[in-house]
Amino acid sequence: MSLHRPLGRRGFLLGGAAVGAGALLTACTGNEPAQSSSTPAQQAALAGTDNDQPGPKVVIGFSAPAADHGWIAAIAKNAEEMAKRYPDVEFRPVEPTNDINQQISAVESLIQAKVDVLVILPNDGEQLNQVARKAMEAGIPVVNLDRIFPDKLSYRTWIGGDNYGMGVAAGHYIGKKLKEKGVTDPVILEIQGIATLPLTQERSKGFADALRTYGYSVTDQQDAKFTVESGTQVASNLLQAHKKIDAIWNHDDDQGVGVLAAIKEAGRNEFFMVGGAGSANAMREIKSGTSVLEATVTYSPTMAGSAIKIARLIAQGKGMSDLVENEVPQSITLASETVTRENVDKYLPLGFES
Repeated sequence: MSLHRPLGRRGFLLGGAAVGAGALLTACTGNEPAQSSSTPAQQAALAGTDNDQPGPKVVIGFSAPAADHGWIAAIAKNAEEMAKRYPDVEFRPVEPTNDINQQISAVESLIQAKVDVLVILPNDGEQLNQVARKAMEAGIPVVNLDRIFPDKLSYRTWIGGDNYGMGVAAGHYIGKKLKEKGVTDPVILEIQGIATLPLTQERSKGFADALRTYGYSVTDQQDAKFTVESGTQVASNLLQAHKKIDAIWNHDDDQGVGVLAAIKEAGRNEFFMVGGAGSANAMREIKSGTSVLEATVTYSPTMAGSAIKIARLIAQGKGMSDLVENEVPQSITLASETVTRENVDKYLPLGFES
């Protein structure tokens, strides 16, 4: 794979450093060939490798939760579509499930099949930690996608979104706008996904930390389990409990379908709302300019395509060609971006359908 191109839709944004180093080196050496004054490591980094060229065959096992949620469905789609790009990759997904024990059994079946590398998005990182560790001990590298295993010995590389950064982005959008309006004691509501997940707790911490810089805090917080139905119920309860609201942050655009339905049913529009993940339907709401939903902070499912690329590199003993190092990094965190009406056209083609 050539990582001079972005990985997936979001990309790693790492190539600029190597390119910048190359430009500086050329500028400093006058008429001499650049390689004459560079180290072997610099020469290798600047030359890169065409990692997209076919290599040894790789069997990639893949396990994720059931695709009963737009974001999870997009995860599976991105992984499968990326695998199809490589003639040297055999993609071996197991039946997606929301049952912890069934996912453990499915991963064990991939271990027994002796796949070359595993990509796992666990329903719960804590509960699947041991089976991932079992794979690593069997010599099968694990690429841990999104929900992290607590034990670093249970995965070779983790890749996922910036959950803390999502909260920070949402907090800054809300805090800045309320401060500009001169609001001194705002009612700020937070609708989480699954409250017990570390990713949700990181999002909430980032949100609280960002709001604190404006002198604000969360008034009320409930979790909606990442489902449309629960989103509707939780939003209805919060709307009934608070007769005046200034702002809402909803962690997840899929459950946001239910949240928006409840808001429209209640006929409330005295507040503005920020979403999370970056679904296409949320972006269309933002673009309309008629919705309480003014922004969403991204958490792109294209990370699954990047996970497949990384798994292939690891199995083939390759590094990332835009980096000097010979090995794929142990951890890759993607950026969270804020989508508003001003830039929505740029992000809309990247959105997933809820």
